[in-house]
Amino acid sequence: MNGTGSGRGRRIVLWRHGQTAWNLERRFQGSTDIELTEEGVAQARRAARLLAALKPDAIIASDLRRAAATARELAAVTGLEITHDQGLRETYAGAWQGLTHEEIVARYGEQYAAWKRGEPVRRGGGELETEVADRAAPVVERSADKLPDGGTLVVVSHGGTIRTTIGRLLGLESHHWEGLGGLSNCCWSVLGEGARGWRLMEHNAGTLPEPVLGDDD
Repeated sequence: MNGTGSGRGRRIVLWRHGQTAWNLERRFQGSTDIELTEEGVAQARRAARLLAALKPDAIIASDLRRAAATARELAAVTGLEITHDQGLRETYAGAWQGLTHEEIVARYGEQYAAWKRGEPVRRGGGELETEVADRAAPVVERSADKLPDGGTLVVVSHGGTIRTTIGRLLGLESHHWEGLGGLSNCCWSVLGEGARGWRLMEHNAGTLPEPVLGDDD
């Protein structure tokens, strides 16, 4: 899972979607299909101008509307087609979805604490983080394998899915994935290809410091 080790100089940019109303309300989205706010669209537009400067070769995105709409802003300035894949959706979290952060802590305090300790937890009866990585990381790897030498792939997805995918691609044990902080809306992380596989080159990068609002905070 650590890339080919061939040193082809490829890059993977993992870009989180823009702001949604549920982000602002600190309401757990999971796989619920929530749209971007006007500010979320504006965030995507600003970020797309910066990411276009990386001259990406391909864009893949979650099919949920908040990620698809974010990806469209980059497609508009690069002319690239977007490939959508359900494997890049956010973690399904069952009973947690739609609840605020405070409601989750009040109703599922032990489960929340165990998750934050890095234990394998089916939040709300949903997916394990390792199961999210099992479906998302291969999508990213297959797309990266198609890149030319020195090529760049942009992956438009969700905070939790991006974090677990980075953890898997770096070869970290799952209980260490919490050591990767959450991504703010429309910020991104960059993996570069080294001689021994993928390396984290940038994390939660963007134009301005923004709070992390979402399922992964």
